[in-house]
Amino acid sequence: MKRKIAILTCWSGPYPWYFPYFIHSCSFNSSVDFYIITDNEQRIINKPDNVKIISRSLPAIRESASAKLGFTANLHYPYKFCDFKPTYGLLFQELIEGYDFWGHGDVDMIYGDIRSFMTEQLLRSHDIVNNRHDYISGAFCLFRNTNELNTLFMQSKDYKTVLTSSDHFSFCECSRLWNELANGHSLSEYSDRPESMTHVVRRLATEGKLRAYFDFIGLEGTPGEIMWRKGKITYQEKYEGMFYHLVRFKNECENQKPLDPIPEKYFFTPNNIVLKN
Repeated sequence: MKRKIAILTCWSGPYPWYFPYFIHSCSFNSSVDFYIITDNEQRIINKPDNVKIISRSLPAIRESASAKLGFTANLHYPYKFCDFKPTYGLLFQELIEGYDFWGHGDVDMIYGDIRSFMTEQLLRSHDIVNNRHDYISGAFCLFRNTNELNTLFMQSKDYKTVLTSSDHFSFCECSRLWNELANGHSLSEYSDRPESMTHVVRRLATEGKLRAYFDFIGLEGTPGEIMWRKGKITYQEKYEGMFYHLVRFKNECENQKPLDPIPEKYFFTPNNIVLKN
C-alpha cells in the first residue's frame, strides 16, 4: 500500500489566473490529497475529489494558531502564511490524521507525476523530503506525520520571535538567503539571520537526529520548452520534473487567460502558454 500524502495550502482572497492549471494537474495525482484552507467560497470548476476545500477565514486560522501555539500568533496578512507553513502539522492535526506524510505547498504549481518522484523507497528511508538541493522549499516539502516532525519548527531558537512578529522572515525556507545558498554559501556565514527551517533541518540531519532528502526535482524560471502532457511535465521533452513552479512565470506571462478547456498537452514558452511549441 502506498504511503498516504496530504499537501496543505492556506489561501486568502480570489484565486489567481493560473489556478485552473494547478487544479487540472492535481487531478492527475489521484493518490495524493491536496487541502486548500481558504476563505474563498468560489465554486471550483472541474475540481477533482482529491482537492479538498476547507472553509476557514484568516482570523479563524489566527485564533486557532494562537490557541495551539500557546501565544498570540501574528497572522494578519496572507503572505505571512509563508512563515507559518512549518506549523501546519500542528495547526491542522485534524486534517492530516491517518496520513503518513504531510507537506506544505503552493497553488502556483503545475504538477507532473508526483509518485514517480515520491517513491515508496524514498519515503520509507527519509523523514523530510525536499524538492531543492540547497534549502527547504516553501513550494513543496514533505514531513513524516509524527509529533516530533509536526513540531520540528520549535527546534528553532527564533520561532516565537518569527511567529509573533508582523515581519516576513522566510522562516519556512532560509531567512531570505536564497541567492547566497544557491551560489554555494553556507548558513554559518550568516549568524545574524533568524534560524529558519533550513537551519533546523541541516543541523539535526548532521547530528543524525533525522533523515532529510535534498534534491532539485522541480522546474523553475522561464526557460521555455516546458511541456505538460497527460500528467507528466518535461523540459526539452527529455528532462522530467515533478512540477513547474510558476514563481516567475505567473508574473511574466503575457496572456493570463487559461486555455479552456485545458488540453491534454500544452507548452510553456518564456512568456505564454501555447498549444504548440
